[in-house]
Amino acid sequence: MIETLKFYKNFPKEGINFIDIIPFLQSRKAFGEVIEALNKYTTAPNVVAPEARAFLFAAPLLTKEGSAVENVIPLRKSGKLPFNDGDLVEVKIEKEYGFDKLYYRLSDIAAGVPTGDVIEITVLDDVLATGGTAEGVARSLEQMTIYRDGKPYSIRIKEFVFLVGIPEIHGRERLEKIAPVTVLMEI
Repeated sequence: MIETLKFYKNFPKEGINFIDIIPFLQSRKAFGEVIEALNKYTTAPNVVAPEARAFLFAAPLLTKEGSAVENVIPLRKSGKLPFNDGDLVEVKIEKEYGFDKLYYRLSDIAAGVPTGDVIEITVLDDVLATGGTAEGVARSLEQMTIYRDGKPYSIRIKEFVFLVGIPEIHGRERLEKIAPVTVLMEI
């Protein structure tokens, strides 16, 4: 699968080597293999997917026979999610090339499937570099209490799943303090 990836030096800025996972969308076979692998390692019924590339790989898990996934929770940049008062949560994240903010809706989590008194979540993303995005999201989610039909639910990050990882940046070690980490391909 790793031979499907493309790499771009100095994008989006000098010193960053961009890993392009879009070629998986250009091959039915390669895309199918990735979705099968993600389905195997994604065991929570709720999946958080940061925009935009993670959407492409999380959503098909909803259609897989025998998949644990029943709800995809999008994380978006500012101004991309419509929301009602009190529904939108801002998450400050650290990326390998700076800081940013993402947003999620509490109602998207409440639409999910609880396991007992807990809403278990898989954080699924395309590339694991520093782990800053996944860590920021996980820390934010674990502080939340979600109400569904008047009943409170805590959130537990069950696992992190990534298509590609860059081991020398050590993001895995950062995230393993929170939950197990699976990376399909390391470069």
